Amino acid sequence: MDAFTAGLLQRIRTTESDLSRARDEGDDFLVEVEQSELDDLRRLAAEHGVEVGVARV
Repeated sequence: MDAFTAGLLQRIRTTESDLSRARDEGDDFLVEVEQSELDDLRRLAAEHGVEVGVARV
């Protein structure tokens, strides 16, 4: 796995965790921010052929 792929997958995992925490805390604004970031990261992964797998959140 190259550095780009590893970094992207790590950012996705971190964002998924942050999204889950925002949901648990009931922070609707932060949920929107994190969901938007996750959508962007997943789009970037798809554009570069990076397999992300099933969403955990």
